[in-house]
Order: sequence, then C-alpha cells, then structure tokens
Amino acid sequence: MGSMKVTLCAGAALAAALCAPAALAADGGGVSVSPAAPAPGTDVTLRVPHCTEKTAVAVSAAFESDVRLSLAAEDGALVGSSRVRSSVTAGAYAVQVTCGDRAREGTITVDEKRRASGRPTAHASPVAPVDAGGGGTAALAATGHGEQARSEAPGTAHTVTGLVLAGIAAVAVALRSVRSRSRGTD
Repeated sequence: MGSMKVTLCAGAALAAALCAPAALAADGGGVSVSPAAPAPGTDVTLRVPHCTEKTAVAVSAAFESDVRLSLAAEDGALVGSSRVRSSVTAGAYAVQVTCGDRAREGTITVDEKRRASGRPTAHASPVAPVDAGGGGTAALAATGHGEQARSEAPGTAHTVTGLVLAGIAAVAVALRSVRSRSRGTD
C-alpha cells in the first residue's frame, strides 16, 4: 500500500511539472507587446513577467535591432522598447526572449493600414554607430593639422640628439661594467 502512494504522488508531481510551463504561458508568462498591432515605424514596449534574470534580450525580425530588457522596479517584470522597422510588411512576427534557462515567445502583428502618426522620433537604439576614435588627436585630425605634423621626417637635429643619447647610454653601461669587475662582483 505504501508503494502505491509513492507511485501516485510521483505521477502527480510529474504531471504538475509537465503542465506548469503551459499554464504559465497561458496566464501571461510569455512576451507582451504594446501596442499589439503597431504600424511600421512605430515605437513598441515589451514586457516579460516572472523572469528570474535581471536582464534579457528580445529578438524579432520586425524590430530595427535587438531589444535590451531590464528589470522594472514596480512589479519585477523585464521591460524594454524598440521600433518596428519602417520597411516591414504587414503580418505576424515572432518575438523570442531567453529568460534564464527558459525561452519565452510572443507575437507582434504589424498592421500596415495604421501608419505611424506625427513626426518621426529618435531611434530606440543606435542604427549606424559612428566610427569615432583618436582620443585627444581627434581635434587635430578634424582640422587637418594631423597630416602636417607627420608630413616631415625627423631632421638633422633629431638624428644628432638620438646619437648623443645613445653614446651616453653606451658609456654609462661600459663604466658600470668596469666598476663591477674591479670590485670582483658580477
């Protein structure tokens, strides 16, 4: 009789474990997109409730770029925003988020009939990053003084200074070597 109870309890626990992900997805455990049917070029907000991680990335062919999701203070859901590509055609697109060891999925339905209204706003994330660099030399490169500073090879004064410094270093090494041998130490 005891083994029958253990078998029944184990079977119930297994059934609950197998049904839990489906129940979680059915009661809002997936990815929600607001507005649900945006037009191309519209900004959207994504929410992923009940995620064990503090950050995640949402991916969809409908978005201009991947969406970085971060923890919202009020309810603990992950939240992020992006823009729907202006060149995307109407239809349903999958949204995938990896939340810890579980994958979450949602759907965004792009509606071409509803065009984004008003003036375009800034992109939700960089679309074409600027090739910046140079640090402190950026101002020289921008004004064209960078080429002038490097257009001439080192002159005679630089060559003579280098040779004098090399000679002094050679003499210092030779004197040090002679002094250490006369003391009997190496």
